[in-house]
Amino acid sequence: GHRDEPKARLRETDGRLGTGTVKEINVPLSWRTEQLRLVLERWRWRPAEFPRPPILVNIPEFELRGLGGDYTPQIRMRVVVGKAFRHRTPVFTGKLSYVVFRPYWNVPLRIQRNELVPKIQRDRGYLAKGGYEVTNGRGTVVSGGAVSDDVLAGLRAGQLFVRQKPGPKNSLGLVKFIFPNDHNVYLHDTPSVALFARARRDFSHGCIRVQDPTTLAVWVLRGKPGWDRERVVAAMNGTTNNLTVTLDKPIPVLIVYGTAVAPSDGKVYFYDDIYGYDAELEKVLARGYRHP
Repeated sequence: GHRDEPKARLRETDGRLGTGTVKEINVPLSWRTEQLRLVLERWRWRPAEFPRPPILVNIPEFELRGLGGDYTPQIRMRVVVGKAFRHRTPVFTGKLSYVVFRPYWNVPLRIQRNELVPKIQRDRGYLAKGGYEVTNGRGTVVSGGAVSDDVLAGLRAGQLFVRQKPGPKNSLGLVKFIFPNDHNVYLHDTPSVALFARARRDFSHGCIRVQDPTTLAVWVLRGKPGWDRERVVAAMNGTTNNLTVTLDKPIPVLIVYGTAVAPSDGKVYFYDDIYGYDAELEKVLARGYRHP
């Protein structure tokens, strides 16, 4: 279906009455009503007012919306969020303050140790093939080719660091959108575009990959003189790396968790409780309301 028409459930469409479909058909109306109650409870926690209409990401729906002055979506696109059992994308609010075109990806230490070091041990040329380089604590490049024993030891010890050079192969794609937060979560492009075709899109390490980063960048920078689509595309495909553009007015970002959505078409759409947050909240509310 068209991406502007939400699915009744986030399941692969195969035209068959499979076990997953039968399961959803048999969900009792009482639980659908409970999902609505849980969503309304979470909305009570959100800010009542915003200095500007926000960007809204709903994790169970795997969707991003950019809201206009009347709080209706001006842009909408699919997203990939954190894995359901590891690296869950947190639920919080932030302020999108700047955009970075052709970013470096500074690999988090846990990924460096748990994922890259074992791959380097098997293939000393792994980093060079993936467009990575090794730096010291001052950001100076110490290796861009085959990894020596000394460099590998430094990576394992956390004394040396890995970053991926900008370009189409970069894990952050050609642009990232930063709203500073304690979780180190941000929106970004990705070269792994095939994942957006999946119905269930929880594959990342916790950050949020957006399906149409060009459109998002144009929308985010719409109040910045000269930043039309042509200039955005030029920045993404140019030669200037780590080009940072600061917004004159930050845009609120809401990362929310709602398994029920009621858009303007008058219908209600339900989604899987992928992180189990509904089940947890239901238990809390059963003990009595504790939120102001």
